[in-house]
Amino acid sequence: MKGSKGRSGVALITGASRGIGKAIVQALSEAGFRILFTYRNRTEEAREVVEKISATGGIAHAIQADVGTAKEAQGAVQLGLETFGQIDVLVNNAGVSLARVPLAQYPIADWEETLRVNLSGPFYVIRAVLPHMRERAKGHIINISSNVTQRFPVNLGVYTVSKAGLEALTRVLAKEEGPRGIRVNAVAPGPIDTEMFRHSMAVMGPERAEAFIKSVPLGRMGRPEEIASVVRFLVSDAASYLTGQVIYVNGGGPGV
Repeated sequence: MKGSKGRSGVALITGASRGIGKAIVQALSEAGFRILFTYRNRTEEAREVVEKISATGGIAHAIQADVGTAKEAQGAVQLGLETFGQIDVLVNNAGVSLARVPLAQYPIADWEETLRVNLSGPFYVIRAVLPHMRERAKGHIINISSNVTQRFPVNLGVYTVSKAGLEALTRVLAKEEGPRGIRVNAVAPGPIDTEMFRHSMAVMGPERAEAFIKSVPLGRMGRPEEIASVVRFLVSDAASYLTGQVIYVNGGGPGV
């Protein structure tokens, strides 16, 4: 891994105190980026992420922010620019999955919260960071979507709607910002071994959960690090001709 003196790029990752976001922080730090990440409630976990990055020679700052509000999204970006002077990579990872019920019974408050965090949040952060990226005529934006946009599962309708919207945002933004040197892609994880997914498995019950995992052609859950490695690739020169894409990382796709 590069030492801190060799670091030049800056990456902002939202919702990164645990799970996939935490793995992305680690992967981009190993790639030589200075790190800024947001978290909403988990102060202790965020502190541990910073300490882990620092212990391996990296540079990381944590910001407590709810990026689902325009003001706090703008504040996180502004603090990043004040701290590092630049933001080269934005990874919109923060997300929620609330009630698992049919759309007709979905609580209105949960509908609004899901869309606020999963779709409006990325939009707010993107709006805040784009002027800086346009000025420098370069940048990478990665939106973390979900395999549900291929499956359209029952009882996850609102979550699916939010991620489908995020993929539409990705594709349109890639066309609009490509001429300015900004690449925009999405990564859509399948069943990944995170706290959020294990909660979903518990709701399914042991028999349905087992059948779900068995339906994955590779026969297992993925690891957060396997998502992070794709993000690392997408922001590298090796992916210089990739934009407007949704990369599904799902073990072949669950069939149920």
